[in-house]
Amino acid sequence: MIFFFQMLINGIVVGSIYGLVALGFVLIYRASGALNLANGEFVIFGPYICLMLMTALQVPFLVALLITLIFSAILGLAVERIVVRPLQNAPVISVIMATIGLSSLLAGAVHMIWGHSTKTFPPVFPQTPLNIGGIIVTPVYLWSFIVVLVLLIIFSIFFKYSKIGLAIRAVADDQQAASSMGMSVKFVYAATWTIAAIVAAIGGVLIGNINGVNPTMASIGLTVLPVVILGGLDSVIGAIIGGFAIGILQNMAGGYLDPLVGGGLKDVVPFIIVLLILMLRPHGLFGSRGIERV
Repeated sequence: MIFFFQMLINGIVVGSIYGLVALGFVLIYRASGALNLANGEFVIFGPYICLMLMTALQVPFLVALLITLIFSAILGLAVERIVVRPLQNAPVISVIMATIGLSSLLAGAVHMIWGHSTKTFPPVFPQTPLNIGGIIVTPVYLWSFIVVLVLLIIFSIFFKYSKIGLAIRAVADDQQAASSMGMSVKFVYAATWTIAAIVAAIGGVLIGNINGVNPTMASIGLTVLPVVILGGLDSVIGAIIGGFAIGILQNMAGGYLDPLVGGGLKDVVPFIIVLLILMLRPHGLFGSRGIERV
């Protein structure tokens, strides 16, 4: 049972980060109907910038994190202006293909600037593990979960009560009606890409503190894709619940099934779940069901 709860706690923490990163996927999809397949590269840029500031310039972690978020916001805004906005009236597949090209470009930039080796953050959180009833919890896992939980609450309040949040929801529901009410669709697009880049950077920094930073972190973009499909591509709540579900199931598979098959099943489980969901509920657990009138 101790091993079970250990895997459960690890899954909850990792799943909460998945849910945070998936939030960026959902926002962009709701606003434009397109998937940002460069989201994994958004994730790895953040921790590399933060780590460079901390190690090369000796900047304190909180200051480095703030600068990282500003850089990520600028990156997201630049991508929307340079790559996405010219394709605003193009078919959705054009935007998706553009993000694939952007993904390759950003991945190449990461390899050229920072290389291929794994880099570790200086100690940011306390190092002494916590023993809770025989279950060992490292402080970085605990603090990561607390940070993500607080951020998810803040974003929920933001989308429900702020003017920008309400505008994003309105454009997601009906662009034409929102535009006729005086809302700027272009501004909403810019806001969604900026927020998506920020949450991706935060998720990357948290994962970097747990596992270190290397270019393979970009694979989280593919791992989070099953999360948003499971929860529903247009559902914020679905992204959060889907993140927890995938994180827990992935860690349980790694703990119990990987030793039986020689490893590797942990990385496959999210995609097996996606196949099952697509067969049973193509719109996801909380996604909007498409209605077609004939």
